[in-house]
Amino acid sequence: MTEDNDDPDFEWIDGDGAADSDKAVAQPSDADPLPPATALPGGEPGEPPEPRGSRPSARAHGRPPPSRRRIRIRRALALASLVVIAFVAWFAIELFQPFTGSGSGNVTVVIARGADTGQIGDELVAHHVVSSSFFFKLRAELDGDGAKFHSGLYELRRGMSYAAALDALTKPAALVQIKITIPEGYTRAQIAARASADGLRGDYMVASRPSKAFEPQRYGAPASVHTLEGFLFPATYFSYRNGNVSHLVAQQLQAFQDNFDQLNFSHSSTDGLSRYDVLIIASMIEREAQVPSDRALVSAVIYNRLKDGIPLGIDATLRYVLNDYDLPLTDSQLALDSPYNTRIHRGLPPTPISNPGVASMIAAAQPAHVSYLYYVDKPNTCGKLAFATTNAQFQTDVNAYNAARVANGGRAPTKCP
Repeated sequence: MTEDNDDPDFEWIDGDGAADSDKAVAQPSDADPLPPATALPGGEPGEPPEPRGSRPSARAHGRPPPSRRRIRIRRALALASLVVIAFVAWFAIELFQPFTGSGSGNVTVVIARGADTGQIGDELVAHHVVSSSFFFKLRAELDGDGAKFHSGLYELRRGMSYAAALDALTKPAALVQIKITIPEGYTRAQIAARASADGLRGDYMVASRPSKAFEPQRYGAPASVHTLEGFLFPATYFSYRNGNVSHLVAQQLQAFQDNFDQLNFSHSSTDGLSRYDVLIIASMIEREAQVPSDRALVSAVIYNRLKDGIPLGIDATLRYVLNDYDLPLTDSQLALDSPYNTRIHRGLPPTPISNPGVASMIAAAQPAHVSYLYYVDKPNTCGKLAFATTNAQFQTDVNAYNAARVANGGRAPTKCP
């Protein structure tokens, strides 16, 4: 073998281009070609390119993907934010009512003297003027109207916005207010006359009939009862001149429920009496007892006679059906065959005979614990009654009354001492 390399595929080259036997670099020959190194997009030479449109992953940047817990927290926070935003939007719409106008129809509302914003809001809600007492009160506070209300009678509209209602109620009442006083013991007919005299329009006798809004049967009245006698609570009411009597009736019925429904009926229920029976007893007490201390005693007489099956013998029930409260009753009237004649018919009259006040209602529900069966007017004592347990004592009291009547020229001896 000679010094010269006859292999055409290799040559020895030094750093200066000369052949060097110590530093050799193998150069590929044309017979065994290698592809040139190519700089590929997205990586080092020789690496495959990333798919077009892809983004580097978090792992490529050294960040781990979010955990499921973190994803759930993010979703919960997003949902909570939406709920809060929705609530704020709803609250703002309810408070400022951008889609509510001045309302429709007419309704009369009484704003009592000294009523606070909450009470006024409740009254407006009860008459369907506004939809929420809470938002009405809040709106009044925000607008600074809480101390600007006027008392009196207002003609408002149903479905008003809070702004419209506040605007109306912070101005003096335009309606001329009138005061109507119904005395205790008045009948329906007497109240009707008083309402007409005070300037109310409409038929009170028609307005005071039972309706689906108020039925006597709810209190145990028989189906045959077609009158609201007894339920028309006597008090002082406010209305407006030329107002309708139906507004007065509505106020009376509400006042009745506020007072009568609070009574303790345990005693009457023990005796087998309904709440309607208690109301009938109260109406008789109102007509019979003129002195407050006599009310529970008259009630006891009625309860004792009912228990013993004795006719009540109360002439006020007969006077009711006769509509005569002044003239002496005649013998023919005393013999009248009417269920309201408690001299000849046992038990209670069919309906109340007046509209009693709360004192008589209480006495009817809670009679005195006494054994009295009789009473008669005590002469010249400002309306006090003389009570007796026996018929003999009762006859003595009756004779004393008759003697005093004769001495008074045939007139009732009612002079006060």
